[in-house]
Amino acid sequence: MADNVPLDPTSIDQAPPLRAPEVGNSSVRQDSSGYGYGSNVLGEQEVHLLDYVRVLYKRRWTAGTAFLTVFVAVTIYVFTATPLYVSRAQILIEKENVNVVTFKEAVEQNQITDDYYQTQYRLLQSRALARRTLDSLQLWNHPQFSPQRTNTISVGALLRATVATIGAWFTTPAPAEESAADETKGQSAAIDRFLDALTVSPIRNSRLVDVKFESPDAALSAHVANALAKAYIEQNLEFKFTSSKEASDWLSERLGEQRKQVEASEQALQQYREQTDSVALEDKQNIVVQKLADLNTAVTRAKTERLQKEALYNQIVSLQDDRAAIETFPAILSNTFIQQQKGELAELQRQQAQLSHKLGPHHPDMVKLGLAIQTVDAKLQGEIAKVVQATRNDYQAALAQEQSLVKALDQQKRDALELNRKGIGYSALQRDAVSNRQIFDGLLQRTKETGISGDLKTSHIRVVDAAEKPRAPSSPNRRMDLVLGLIAGLAVAIGLSFFFEYIDNRIKSPEEIRGHLGLTHLGMLPMLQQKGDRYPLLSGGVPANFSEALRTFRTNVLFSSAEEGGRALVVTSTAPREGKSLVSSNLAISLAQAGERTLLIDADLRKPKAHDIFGLSEEPGLSNVLVGDAPMSAAVRETTVPGLSVLVAGRIPPNPSELLGASRFRELMTTLGKHFDWIIVDTPPVMAVADATLVAHLATGVVFVVGAEMTSRHAAKRALYQLEHVHAKFVGGVLNKVDLHRNSYYYSQYYRREYAQYYSKAS
Repeated sequence: MADNVPLDPTSIDQAPPLRAPEVGNSSVRQDSSGYGYGSNVLGEQEVHLLDYVRVLYKRRWTAGTAFLTVFVAVTIYVFTATPLYVSRAQILIEKENVNVVTFKEAVEQNQITDDYYQTQYRLLQSRALARRTLDSLQLWNHPQFSPQRTNTISVGALLRATVATIGAWFTTPAPAEESAADETKGQSAAIDRFLDALTVSPIRNSRLVDVKFESPDAALSAHVANALAKAYIEQNLEFKFTSSKEASDWLSERLGEQRKQVEASEQALQQYREQTDSVALEDKQNIVVQKLADLNTAVTRAKTERLQKEALYNQIVSLQDDRAAIETFPAILSNTFIQQQKGELAELQRQQAQLSHKLGPHHPDMVKLGLAIQTVDAKLQGEIAKVVQATRNDYQAALAQEQSLVKALDQQKRDALELNRKGIGYSALQRDAVSNRQIFDGLLQRTKETGISGDLKTSHIRVVDAAEKPRAPSSPNRRMDLVLGLIAGLAVAIGLSFFFEYIDNRIKSPEEIRGHLGLTHLGMLPMLQQKGDRYPLLSGGVPANFSEALRTFRTNVLFSSAEEGGRALVVTSTAPREGKSLVSSNLAISLAQAGERTLLIDADLRKPKAHDIFGLSEEPGLSNVLVGDAPMSAAVRETTVPGLSVLVAGRIPPNPSELLGASRFRELMTTLGKHFDWIIVDTPPVMAVADATLVAHLATGVVFVVGAEMTSRHAAKRALYQLEHVHAKFVGGVLNKVDLHRNSYYYSQYYRREYAQYYSKAS
């Protein structure tokens, strides 16, 4: 012990409590370590191109295997595949025929529909056309199409057979109706092989179509392409001839039927003419219509005239008793005789007025003037009466004229209706006869045109370029295929590398400890192999890089708290075999070498290792002290490392969790904190048992050990969650068992081999 203070259980009550340093998560606290191996000086860095290179280097065996597999497979295929030749025949497909005659064909192609060319492409790939071509060339027994083919085994053949088999799984078999009734199984297989080798490629924005045929025989590929184009043209002509013949036969039948209908309709029209005397029915209808229009105009005119004269008559009758008003009537004002009489009457009345001043009323001159005035007035009234009578006579004459014309119009209407009734039947029969005649003439004309067009053998399909014998095989193109194999191999290799890296959720770097776990990175410890029973301890001779990594780890732990006094750190991990016992042991050794009074407690009461690591006896230990079988002074033993003491686990108890969770263990930690600067507690893994969470609650900090490429971040997060649940304070995380030799380039940003020169000088 550092100052030889006896450890007596009776001194537990006088011991001061442990002081907890301010230790937080990495999101609150940054690394404060100095420069050295595994330190976190630069903090978070952006992703660089070299990071991707490191991933590829790490996955180099996966990438290399994938690349070689793809490239070797392509190479074998290229040099073992049977050469195939492709010959091309180019044809022109027009929508419209060249009109040699001035009339159209009986059955026309739909000139407007967009599916016309798609239909032609499918006809080029039809089984009927393939059968026709095979018949014309007598290729049913050719090795390329015959079932008894050469049993040559090649990688290319195997690949094509595999692709064909897989494609058959996802392809719906064609219905039986598509094959001809007399098509044998061998012929069906030959047609299938023929269609597999055929390619129809329309040239975009044109009416040209490339017909390509693939065959191991160069001459055969050209021969088949030309024969297919020829058979397609002949088939199209046959379609047209068949359509024209069917149309001609149909038209002939309809023509005979229509002739009978024309004769029947014309006979019915003639009989109606004879029965109704409708020889000049159309002329009569025109005369009646004209007379009806004239009478209608005359009635309208007579009615207007009658209304005018009736108005004058009514006006003069109403003014007849008013002499002064009637004299203003237009007909009276315009009467010259009446105006003369009025003038004479006025003159006589003037003379009478002049003489009345000189002569008496009985004077002969006055009597004479009176008689003259009476005479003129009588004439005037008589003339006015004549005007009134004349107006009345005009009105009565207009009324009579109107009535006469109305009667004539009514009679003409009755005549027109009668004539129309006759015309309806006549027009119906006439329209029927004319319509039947027109249909008959059209059918007759169409029948003649169809007969001529059926004999006209023209096609809207032309061969633009005939197929020629290819000079070189189209596949395999060795240079291109090897380049593509190289590119494909690289793509698969890179893709698999990053895919495996993506699905690999194990923690592999310090950045992942900070980013995924939210812990401060305390250090990165290289992997060391255990030699026999000797454990890789800092005091027992370890490589320089391991020693320097431990010093960096110790420095980060020391700087995690500036307070003095007993500081207890729990060292734990997510799962077993992550090296927490060696990490805790070496951390305790490095702290003791730094002059700190350090105690290592092996609190793993299930699988203890401290007694094996330091070569101590298993008892007495922690379990013995907790149950009261041994005093603390006997259980805490010094080691060969100055300043380092060890409290081994002791006898394995049946109830480790109950012992660690009891108040006696809490009192023990308080007592030990009085005598040591640092207490390092090695606990079981968090996810295995609950012991670590019980001890972490009493410690001033937790050092979380993560095995490189051993622990998934999801499991580590769950372990940290359990520790947080008991309010544990995290000092940080250490990445252990880093394989610097196997993945040296991957960890090059943390360690380089030239660093060993400084380590050796420093040591």
